[in-house]
Amino acid sequence: MAGADTYSPPIESRTDLIEAMSRGCKPESEWRIGTEHEKHVFHTNPLRPVAYEGPNGINALLNGIEAETGWHPFYDGENPIGLRNDEIAGGISLEPGGQFELSGSPQKDLHASAAELAEHMRVTKKVAATLDIHFLGLGVTPIWSVDQIPSMPKSRYGIMKPYMEKVGTLGTSMMFRSATVQTNLDFSSEADMVKKLRVALALQPVATALFANSPFVDGRESGYLSFRSHIWLNTDNARTGMLPFVFEQGFGFEQYADYALDVPMYFVIRDGKYVNVAGESFRRFLEGRLPQLPGEKPTIKDWEDHLSTIFPEVRLKQFLEMRGADMGDEQSVTALSAFWTGLLYDDISLEAAYEMIKPWTREERERMRHDVPKLGLDAPHDRSNVFDVAAQAVGIAEAGLVRRNRLNAEGKDETIHLAPLEETIRLAKTPAERWIDRFRNQWNGDVTRVFAEAEM
Repeated sequence: MAGADTYSPPIESRTDLIEAMSRGCKPESEWRIGTEHEKHVFHTNPLRPVAYEGPNGINALLNGIEAETGWHPFYDGENPIGLRNDEIAGGISLEPGGQFELSGSPQKDLHASAAELAEHMRVTKKVAATLDIHFLGLGVTPIWSVDQIPSMPKSRYGIMKPYMEKVGTLGTSMMFRSATVQTNLDFSSEADMVKKLRVALALQPVATALFANSPFVDGRESGYLSFRSHIWLNTDNARTGMLPFVFEQGFGFEQYADYALDVPMYFVIRDGKYVNVAGESFRRFLEGRLPQLPGEKPTIKDWEDHLSTIFPEVRLKQFLEMRGADMGDEQSVTALSAFWTGLLYDDISLEAAYEMIKPWTREERERMRHDVPKLGLDAPHDRSNVFDVAAQAVGIAEAGLVRRNRLNAEGKDETIHLAPLEETIRLAKTPAERWIDRFRNQWNGDVTRVFAEAEM
């Protein structure tokens, strides 16, 4: 952050809290697909993480991409911490351990999402090659501990890190050595939001299994297929999880606002600086009773900032954020958006998915969430396992994409972007299990081989 804060009106009533989400409602003709992904950065000579500073650091990478694209930097104090393009939404930002993130701009179809990603990777790899910077498509960095990974100069992370160390056992692993893919989708109304949120939450463990891609940690097998997902079970239970209240009768924007009010805060931004309010209550803030800002009441921007610090498996803002997948290769990034677009953006598929998940109990949903990080597609469910649910869900998504009938220049529809998931179903093996096979056989137990084979 730099300079003065942009004016934001004060919160006058509960209606303002609800409208921060409900104003995202839009007609189907305006629905878009947003894809975000984080990739690990590393040097090869010698093999090591990438620092922010220095002639071959993250700052140099940002400067090179700025020169290549004309995107302009934004700052935390004097340090560039990302790039924006004023002509489109989205941009490049840094996660705590230097994970290099593209928040893609909203796209009309999956073909456009894939093209945006391909162009980003082309430019980023062109600049990175001169700096001996490489990108790793895994959910968790496979060999470095948290203490070995340089920290990026972002004030919010200086607040979050000590707080994470108090409230969970793996919160700093989430910050510094995990990487995810996220799909952002729209809704037309409160009822549409509720239905989509329920489907997305119930199927989030299924997505985690399909995209499980973090089997290594600290130079060895982690014991999990998605160690990244296991990390989230041990991060901060007050702001993570499967949100069981979403499945209760009467759920809507207001109930989500009530939930968010009780999630402990991290920070408030004032005069371009982060004020540490970690653990404080937004309800107290509404009453002007924050000890750090006595008598001051929040603005709409403060509420929106707070909503962005909540990390459930699916997050509600002015759109829905599906957050359950490990980072993978370039094709798998778009495959996540293909999976969710096929399920949620076609009425027939959405209804089929809803009918599938509707009988599931809270206990069944929670059991899947806890079993999948270790067992992946083999996690038990009902009288079968998650594999059967995943195969059915991919089939429903495929049918939805066929009905959408969005064709590329070659006349192919969006189902081409499901190819990585179809391969996983065909093999009945997650990406993680395929890496483990190589680790135990071709690699002779040398996990560093993954840096070459999983490089993007």
